[in-house]
Amino acid sequence: MPVTRSFALEDYEQEQFGIRNENFLTKALKHTSWNAKTFAATNTITDLAPLLVITFAGYQVISGNLTMGTMVAFVGYMERVYSPLRRLINSSTTLTQSIASIDRVFELMNEKYDIVDKENAIKLGRVDGTIDMENVLFQYDEEEAYVLKNINLSVEKGETIALVGMSGGGKSTLISLIPRFYDVTDGSIKVDGMDIRDVNARSLRNNIGMVLQDNTLFSESIAVNIRMGNPNATDEEVIAAAKAANAHDFIISLPYGYDTQVGERGVKLSGGQKQRIAIARVFLKNPPILIFDEATSALDLESEHTIQEAMEKLASDRTTFIVAHRLATITHADRIVVIEHGEIQEIGSHDELMRLKGSYYELYQVQDLDAI
Repeated sequence: MPVTRSFALEDYEQEQFGIRNENFLTKALKHTSWNAKTFAATNTITDLAPLLVITFAGYQVISGNLTMGTMVAFVGYMERVYSPLRRLINSSTTLTQSIASIDRVFELMNEKYDIVDKENAIKLGRVDGTIDMENVLFQYDEEEAYVLKNINLSVEKGETIALVGMSGGGKSTLISLIPRFYDVTDGSIKVDGMDIRDVNARSLRNNIGMVLQDNTLFSESIAVNIRMGNPNATDEEVIAAAKAANAHDFIISLPYGYDTQVGERGVKLSGGQKQRIAIARVFLKNPPILIFDEATSALDLESEHTIQEAMEKLASDRTTFIVAHRLATITHADRIVVIEHGEIQEIGSHDELMRLKGSYYELYQVQDLDAI
């Protein structure tokens, strides 16, 4: 609606709706017409036939060729046959629609998973959080070019790694490989020395907490959304997680507090509030590995500062990956990895990369961060 109004497209959209609705109306009228015809034909036949049978059978009874009991039994049997037949014919169009719906259901059910565990996949407990990427190559499709090329990166337990670079360089793709949203094309990614392709994907993801740029909140209460991190958490644990995420104060100011409904995709909350709810549920999950994918890029400076504090608190003593375009938010990282065209160009701390005066230095200068 905001897009339609801001571009004054009401008339155009009304016309487009009319075109599509005309097709639907035509089909609906044909469907209704067919229902009416079948209903009329079926009921005419099933209503007239018993009258004809009773008339003929009555004559036979009067003539002595048929007993009264036989006639009554035959008429009763006719009703037993006609009632199911009438219902079956009247439901024929519904059955046709159902078959089309069933086709779509089975199409979904038969869709193969992109990621399938091996038969002897290992179920992970809580991991330490060391991650090793060895000669990682990745392409979305066999006919497409490689998105990631020869990625080699070793991350120690509790280390914070920032991934920076121009859009389309492969940063988000790289972090999507860690929870096995995709499998590497070649090479390997190991967690605590185990190849993640050899472990149960769900148990791996239990060890990972993610905060994205656009986090989805469900059309439930704030408390339910926070409990996505741990459905069995107590009210006290939910409140503690909200406090840790700097969300408690704004939550209790809402009309119904933690029972406030957030609306579809959290439409009733601001961007900063949604992010704090997303961080709170990761606090509640308490994973050893964290992934922040541009978690503050769409926020104002005040919200960014509040969320940055919560993120730094959450990242304490956890292995953390941060994808960011605002370089001011990642200068504290233990190591900064510059990725360009799917390859690692530079690795080092903020000070080391500034002294190197390479790609990171140029990005920093473009954002003119020294002037802030």
